[in-house]
Amino acid sequence: MSRASFKVLGEPGLIKAEVNTHMNTVVMEDNELIPHEIQFDNPITGTVYGTMLNFKGELERLGDDVNNEPYFSPPIAPVLYIKPMNTFNCYGGSIPMPVGISKLEMGASLGIVIGKQAVFVDESTALSYVAGYTIVNDVRIPHDSLFRPAIHFQARDGFCPIGPWIIDRHVVDNPDNISIRIYINDKLQQENSTSNLVRSVSRLLADVTEFMTLNPGDLLLVGVPEDAPQAKVGDKIRIEIDGIGSLENVIVDESESKWRKPI
Repeated sequence: MSRASFKVLGEPGLIKAEVNTHMNTVVMEDNELIPHEIQFDNPITGTVYGTMLNFKGELERLGDDVNNEPYFSPPIAPVLYIKPMNTFNCYGGSIPMPVGISKLEMGASLGIVIGKQAVFVDESTALSYVAGYTIVNDVRIPHDSLFRPAIHFQARDGFCPIGPWIIDRHVVDNPDNISIRIYINDKLQQENSTSNLVRSVSRLLADVTEFMTLNPGDLLLVGVPEDAPQAKVGDKIRIEIDGIGSLENVIVDESESKWRKPI
């Protein structure tokens, strides 16, 4: 059993409980509950920052393109973007397929939850600023350009499922060697590991906080592996991260989701 925190829809604040990350269950008052018996809400209270090109395979795929305009070299600092609040989604929430789009990329990422204000942190002590870890599906519309802000492709409503909980930092022995898997309709579509990160969790935190303050409740994604699998309307998505748990969602037509219906 592992110590974790989660949020329930309609309830203020985080709830602390023991969870079984292998079975994806929660133990409360001697009762073991499966996720579908709990209305999970997004457990994040701060800003969500994504990281591009932090898996070695991503850079390898780009090849000589990283030496062309406008950058002329591989990135020397973390390449960040923001997943705004409208994208926040939760365990069991529906992912809306925009009108005119047939497939979406499922971007599995380990999320680093910040526990205390982090400014100019040293790599050797970086993990002491971490409250815990969670699972994120960094959903995006497939696109090729790396040279323009991808707001239209990545910042759409419901495009960032997070959860189901935040696993306490001390439970995770080594965040730089964790397997990540994506299943679509229960079929394994991708497997990778944080051992393939360009910047380790500690290095990423040190490099980011060199130029930007991270605050308690913020979430920093370590990055999305290359060859993100694509899914269509009706597909059931499950992202598993060893020692953290599983995040499950289904893709629905945007017109049938809550996201684009007028109030």
